[in-house]
Amino acid sequence: MKVLITGAGGMLGRDVVRAARGAQHDVVALDRLALDVTDPDAVEQAVAEAQPDTVVNCAAWTDVDGAESAEADALRINAEGARNVATAAAAVGASVVLPSTDYVFDGTADRPYLESDPTAPMSAYGRTKLAGENETAGANPRHFVVRTSWLFGLGGRNFVETMLGLAPSGQVLVVRDQVGSPTYTAHLAEGLLRLAAIETYGLHHMSAPGHVSWYDFARAIFEEARSDCRVLSTTTAELGRPAPRPAWSVLDTEWPEPIRLPHWHDGLRIYLAERASTVTA
Repeated sequence: MKVLITGAGGMLGRDVVRAARGAQHDVVALDRLALDVTDPDAVEQAVAEAQPDTVVNCAAWTDVDGAESAEADALRINAEGARNVATAAAAVGASVVLPSTDYVFDGTADRPYLESDPTAPMSAYGRTKLAGENETAGANPRHFVVRTSWLFGLGGRNFVETMLGLAPSGQVLVVRDQVGSPTYTAHLAEGLLRLAAIETYGLHHMSAPGHVSWYDFARAIFEEARSDCRVLSTTTAELGRPAPRPAWSVLDTEWPEPIRLPHWHDGLRIYLAERASTVTA
C-alpha cells in the first residue's frame, strides 16, 4: 500500500511514518514545511504526484487553549485543511484517514461515548475538529474519521513529558475531575494503518482501553518512572485553563469487529522504555 502522510513531523505523524515503514508500505512523508494543507493547490499537486492508495492526514492545530483566542486560525487547519486533503485524495481514488478527538463531546455522559452519540464540543478546538470531521466525510466517501483521546508519544509535547519535566520540583498539581483514556501514538498509528487496509469507511472510535483521571495518570507515570515526585490534586475550575474540557472523555465503539489497541498502562510502560533508550542512545 502506498501511504501519503501529512503532518508527518508531528507527534502522531512521526509514529504513523514509523509504523508504515515498519509494515513495508511505500511511504510519502510530508511535514508542515513540505506541505501546507491550507493551500488547496499545493495539496492537490502533492497528492496527484504521489498517487497514494490512502492519505493519513495528521496535519492539525493541536493547541487546545490557544484555539480559544485563535479559532479562525485553528479552523483553517482543522477544517479547511482537512477538506483540501480529503478532496485531493478523492480526486486520485485514494481513501483518507483523519484522526479526530474526544473533545467533540461535552463530557456529561455516564458511559463511554459511541460513534452514534450526539456531539457537543465545549471548546474552539473541539468545534474545529468536528468541522474537520464533517468536511472530510463530505469530500471523500472513502473516509475513515477516527476519534481518539489523550495522546502521548515520543515525537512531541504531551502530558507524560510535562510531568517528567516537572518531577525535579518535587511536586505537581493535577486535576482529578477529568477522566479519559491515555493513548500511545505508536499504538494508534498501527491501528490507523490497519484500518486503512480494510473498507469499513465511516466514523470510528479508537483509543486505549481503560480509563483514568489526569491525577491518577500522573501518579502512574511517576510510579513507572520510579520518581518520588508528589502529586497534588485540584479541580478543573480551580486550575482555570482558557479552554473548557470534558469531564468524561472515555470512548467505545459500535463496530462489530473493531481494531483494539493495547491498554493505556501498557502504552505508558512501552513509551517510558523507548524514551529511556532514546535518551541514553
